[in-house]
Parts: sequence; C-alpha cells; structure tokens
Amino acid sequence: MKIWISFLAVVSAVAVVNVVAQQSSPPPAPQVTVIRAGTLIDGKSDKPRRDQVIVIRGDRIESVSDAATVKLPADAAVIDLSKATVLPGLIDGHTHIFLQGEDPAEGGYDANILMQPLSLRAVRAALAAKRALEQGFTTLRDVETEGAGYGDVGIKQAIERGYIPGPRLFISTRAISTTGGYMLEGYAPELQMPKGAQIADGPVEARKAAREQLDHGADWIKVYMTHRSWVGKNGELVSQPTFTVEELKAIVDETHGWGKKVACHAYGGIGLHRALDGGCDSIEHGLDLDDAAIAQMLKQGTWYVPTLSPYYKDWAPADTPNGQRDRLRAAVHGPSFQKALKAGVKIVFGTDMGGIAWTEPIAQEFPRMVESGMSPMDAIQSATSRAATMLDMDGKIGVVAPGAFADIVAVTGDPLRDIKVLESVDFVMKDGQVFRSNLH
Repeated sequence: MKIWISFLAVVSAVAVVNVVAQQSSPPPAPQVTVIRAGTLIDGKSDKPRRDQVIVIRGDRIESVSDAATVKLPADAAVIDLSKATVLPGLIDGHTHIFLQGEDPAEGGYDANILMQPLSLRAVRAALAAKRALEQGFTTLRDVETEGAGYGDVGIKQAIERGYIPGPRLFISTRAISTTGGYMLEGYAPELQMPKGAQIADGPVEARKAAREQLDHGADWIKVYMTHRSWVGKNGELVSQPTFTVEELKAIVDETHGWGKKVACHAYGGIGLHRALDGGCDSIEHGLDLDDAAIAQMLKQGTWYVPTLSPYYKDWAPADTPNGQRDRLRAAVHGPSFQKALKAGVKIVFGTDMGGIAWTEPIAQEFPRMVESGMSPMDAIQSATSRAATMLDMDGKIGVVAPGAFADIVAVTGDPLRDIKVLESVDFVMKDGQVFRSNLH
C-alpha cells in the first residue's frame, strides 16, 4: 500500500512539473513573412508606391518600407511579388452566400427555399465563401440568408475556427420586412408559406425581431424598406414602401443600443425617405436617389452601397411590364450613382452576389463604377479602406499598413489603367496565410 501511494505521489509530482514547465515556457514565435511588392496600392493613399517591402509577423502587418532602405528580418519567408500590383484584401459590402443566382427555369428563388434542404444550402454557401476568397475578397458583409435562418452564423464560425476556407464575415442573419413585404408570394391565400425574411409589424414586433437577430449573432441588422417596384403612370419608377418611420426607429434604436448598425434595402420614393428619416446607417441599392435624399445622406453620414451590376442582367422581355421595369431600374440607377458621387456621398463597393451566380467574377462591379464616373483609385478605396470604415474596422482591414491584418492580394497589370485586371487575382493572403498564388 505504501509503495502504491508513493508511486501515485511520484506520478502526480511529475504531472505538476510538466504543467508548470508548459506554462512557463514561452509560446513559439509567430512566423515572419516578407512580401516584395513591385507596386503597392495601400487602400488609403491616393497614389501607388513602387518597390515596397511588407513585413508580416503572424497574422498582422508589422511594417511597410522602401525596398532600398529596409533590412530583412532573419529567417523570414520571402514572397516575391515584385512584378505585380499589390493591394489590401478586397471587401464586398453586399452579398448573399445562401443564394446562387437561381435560374428561373429551375424554379428560381422559390425552389431554393422550398426544395433545397438546409444542409445542401449550407454546403453551397461554404463554396460561395471559398470562391469569394479565391477571388481576393477577404471580407464580406453578407446581408441576409434568404430563408436559411441563422445559417450564416454557422458558416462564420466554421471559417473562424479553420474548418473551411473563407473571408471574414459580417452577417445579418434573417433580415426583417413586413406583411406583404417579402417573398414567397403568389400562392393560394390559404397556405402559410415560408418567407425569405423575418416578418414583423408594428414597433413592438420590429424591435423584438431585431433583438432576436442580435441575440443570435447578427453583426448588422438588414431591413427591407421597399419591396415591389413598377413603372408609374408618368413613367417614373415606383417602389412599394414597407415599414413606417416609427417601426424603423424601433429597430434602429435597439440595434444602435447594441453597438451595431442597420442596413436598409431601399430603391427610392417613400420607402427610401422613411429609411433616412428612421436613421438607417446604409442605403442598399438606392436606384432612384432624388436631391433631397442625397442631401439627407450627406447630413447624416449615411453610407451608399449601390450594387450596380445585377440591374443590368436578366431583364424580362421588353414588351412586358417586368421588362419595362427592369430597363427603367437601370436607366435611373446610373444617374443616381453619378449624383451621389458628385455630391460626395460615402460610397462602398457591393455586388449583390448570390443574386448574381457565384461562378461570375465578383470584381465585375469595378468596371460598372468606373464607367459611371468613379476613378479607378476611388473604386478601389470603396472596396478597401472606405468599406473598412463602414464596418468599424478602420485601420484593421482594407489597408496595407502597420497593425492591420495581413489581408493582401496581387494582380498582374495595373488596375489604375485597366480596372478589369481585378477580375483575375493571382495572389491571395488572409491573416498571413496564403490561399492562392499563381505568381512565380
């Protein structure tokens, strides 16, 4: 018995010594990586810099210096991008990873909700996230799961825990609209059909919906302030308003109390003005901005995420009401963007990917913005430092600067001369880890 007790005492002592040794030993030093950048567009400066050296320690950028003056750290891994243009990881401010650009011939949006099991939708969402990262988009603000509940919470957790590759996600979970304000629609009135968004009516229900979504992990609250649109009697674009100002104010007040922000889908008209009067933080789409709306956006500091690309696609036949509406949407959207740009509204890059198939290039929005009057550098900043500021991540993402996360992409060619080169990203790093490298 004494021998057995002595043995246990020795084992316990050894275990204690091992634990103490593990606690007292210093953690391994983070890996040091050096990137040689031929041309650097850092996301913040108005002009590119040549021959720069970026030192990365772990998942953060430690320094950015001229190649002629820097002394490389010993034992650093060197990545030679001296023949490329290097930029911060790109940010898409408006996506839907749980949509896949559904083909109407295959049932469209309704089939996505009614026929696809959530497990399949989650796998497809994970693939969409992977494709975004491979295209150089290291951060997404994903604005609603379209009937997949809190599926984006799980995808975000899977990325953060390293189970799947993907961008940094800012998520909106279910989104909120009103009775008569969202799909599914057109079925027999006796049927209680699922909806793509959470439905709430009145300030009390609206506030409760916001509380539920925030409690379950929403980083932003997404609100639909307009729904259907059509061509009016005088040839104008008319959009059906949803929430009242009082209902939206309840959502905004609750969300701001949690330290979060509210994104409002609003095409124009009454719903757009209610969104601004209710204190929303960003206007999504904003197809038809009048002068009063632009002035109010400037006064309130409202962000504008125009998502130009989807409105030039998949038009219905020209001789149908929907076809006339589709063409009018595009016709008013461009001038709205130009007026907002000229006035100095804060514009952030967003694509509405998911409404567009994820097999298409995300960066197709850049040429649309440039064709509508934005300079290439301004367009790049809308997808880097400016988007980071909207996400309250100023200085942490969207820039190549000391202290920022090591989110870095590179392309062959000069995006300031040809913005379309951003559709073919050759190198992607997120948090100091290389996910794609086609440059040698």
